[in-house]
Amino acid sequence: MPRSDYLFTSESVSEGHPDKVCDRISDAVVDAYLAAEPQARVAAETLTSTNLIVIAGEVRGPDSITDEKIEQIAREAVRDIGYEQDGFHWKNSEVQIRLHAQSTDIAMGVDADGNKDEGAGDQGIMFGFACRETDVLMPAPIHLSHAILSSLAKARHSGAASQLGPDSKSQVTLQYANGKPVRATSVVVSTQHNEGVSQEEVREIVRPHVVDVLPDGWMCEEDQFYVNPTGQFVIGGPDGDAGLTGRKIIVDTYGGAAPHGGGAFSGKDPTKVDRSAAYAARYLAKNVVAAELADKCTIQLAYAIGVSEPLSLYVDLHGTGCVEDTRLETVLAKVMDLSPRGIREHLSLNRPIYERTAAYGHFGRKPDADGGFSWERTDLTDALKSALA
Repeated sequence: MPRSDYLFTSESVSEGHPDKVCDRISDAVVDAYLAAEPQARVAAETLTSTNLIVIAGEVRGPDSITDEKIEQIAREAVRDIGYEQDGFHWKNSEVQIRLHAQSTDIAMGVDADGNKDEGAGDQGIMFGFACRETDVLMPAPIHLSHAILSSLAKARHSGAASQLGPDSKSQVTLQYANGKPVRATSVVVSTQHNEGVSQEEVREIVRPHVVDVLPDGWMCEEDQFYVNPTGQFVIGGPDGDAGLTGRKIIVDTYGGAAPHGGGAFSGKDPTKVDRSAAYAARYLAKNVVAAELADKCTIQLAYAIGVSEPLSLYVDLHGTGCVEDTRLETVLAKVMDLSPRGIREHLSLNRPIYERTAAYGHFGRKPDADGGFSWERTDLTDALKSALA
């Protein structure tokens, strides 16, 4: 029997966290290639440290995307985040580009040829999840953790919280009763700030953003509200800790409330099923819950490099469904083509829509008019109901 009364915690990190700076740069590179050539291939990893940005990986795309262009993209991303600090500055940081052509051995497995459809860009397992804890069908702890940092970032960019720096983290612990979240038992926010700003001043800057994000009556006790618990957070970002692309995969997904296959998203074009199939799994799970077929849904997909069809499709409705899990597995495979090409076309993924995903979660976001976050649409509900009728 699943537990119904418990505490559960999830964390988020801001756009200025060193790892998220790297995710942002890597996804900006992906967008540049896809804007120039929708069929481009990109696997770009970024490393940052004190006034250093290194971009490495493999690409296949137009010659118009030069090293100079990529350096400009990196600097613009860092500037937009807000880094103009002695230890990490968008203008002064050294930028090294180490991108080379995509391996022909990988390309031959992915490319369509004759009767062979496009294959997956790698082997792997991907998970999607949805539940009724929030209006965006996401687990509440990670959704609230993201929202706190997103609110603080908007205030910083607008100048309303100019005392704060770009680097921050949040952590929300919720109490569950009868399987549903009912209140926060603790909230942790650590945020970079200017020299001379006291811990108490930072606490009062942060407080309204937490109170406004949490539902009414959910605020934790005062002694469980932790803001900069070390006392000071002036040195931050890549100057305080090195950053790498792809190190915040649980922050990017469900905050630990659902399984993760292990593959990162940022820096990868949509032929990489680590990204595209994880988006498809979320899309399917969200539509299952939105169609009121279950209150909670986990989906797993598995792929082999160079093979077009998924090796398996697994559905777990956690005992909340009004349809058999096994029947839903059959129906989902019919209502959406889950080959890499089918996913890319169904969700229109060959677009420059990825830089915006790099912070505050890839899931639970509002679909954009230009196709961004297309995997958050709930336009498959009628097809699901019809197929099950």
